[in-house]
Amino acid sequence: MKFKAAQIAEILEGEIHGNPEVEVSQLAKIEEGTEGSLTFLSNPKYESFIYSTNASICIVNKDFVLEKPVDTTLIKVEDSYKSFTTLLEYYNQVKLNKSGIEQPSFIGESSNYGENIYLGAFAYIGNNVKLGNNVKVYPNAYIGDNVTIGDNVIVFAGAKIYSESIIGNHCVIHSGVIVGADGFGFMPNESGEYQKVPQIGNVIVEDYVDIGAGTTIDRATLGSTIIRKGVKLDNQIQIAHNVEIGEHTAIAAQTGIAGSTKIGKNCIIGGQVGIVGHIRIGDRVKIQAQSGIGRNVKDDEVLQGSPALNYGDFNKSYVHFKNLSKSINRLNQVEKQLNSKKA
Repeated sequence: MKFKAAQIAEILEGEIHGNPEVEVSQLAKIEEGTEGSLTFLSNPKYESFIYSTNASICIVNKDFVLEKPVDTTLIKVEDSYKSFTTLLEYYNQVKLNKSGIEQPSFIGESSNYGENIYLGAFAYIGNNVKLGNNVKVYPNAYIGDNVTIGDNVIVFAGAKIYSESIIGNHCVIHSGVIVGADGFGFMPNESGEYQKVPQIGNVIVEDYVDIGAGTTIDRATLGSTIIRKGVKLDNQIQIAHNVEIGEHTAIAAQTGIAGSTKIGKNCIIGGQVGIVGHIRIGDRVKIQAQSGIGRNVKDDEVLQGSPALNYGDFNKSYVHFKNLSKSINRLNQVEKQLNSKKA
């Protein structure tokens, strides 16, 4: 795909300084720009690169003043970073704008779908499935029986959505995601063997949820595992049965959440956090990476460590821990001095 400077300026409502006919077909960082690429400048510390970049077009702020001539065509906008983000979104929409049903693929006879659907080769749509408008299901994806998917949803290649799952509108489900696998429910019997507890609930994913590659969300034992509106999940996260995650909470990679835990809204959870089951985490909680959460957490707490402490207490304690060997040496010296005086 190629875009002229004039087309880009129209999309961004910007002013062209240079050649309006110059074309670009790729995006690049300003220090790595090559002919035919588009870049942007928002951080002043990268300003020197605008005079050496080989990018054909550069987006800059309206108040940016050149100190010397440049070879690149400039598009001046109110906020270059925001405009570049807008352009990335537009580029992504164009790139992902697929439609039609490729063959071979399978759609159950009792299933139905809305307008402008895309179904990639080797995708499987089970029975009694409902797909909304503008749904895109990429090759080798699996949609089980009785699944409902809303409008403007993207299911990337290789994702698996098990039966009875409900996906809202404007969701993105990346490759390798598994929604609705059985929760980890086993009960030991008298012989010490584990007997499986049937997992007959489902998963509900509300609107505007992004689920990163390789993330798994288990179905509930009874009821629903619920991912609320606007939640953002990174890659390789494990969410166990009957977990509920509140609106607009963001969770980084490799976090594991055990069963029946409830997490509030607008929380930020770092990577490799471990959260035990059957607890409640309040709203607007911040949990630093690699923390272990084993208790209920109140609204607005900031935690770090394993087991997690208040963030400020953890930092104060860590100072003492880091100097522990020095403190012990000083203590030993004091004891020796006291013992020598007693002798």
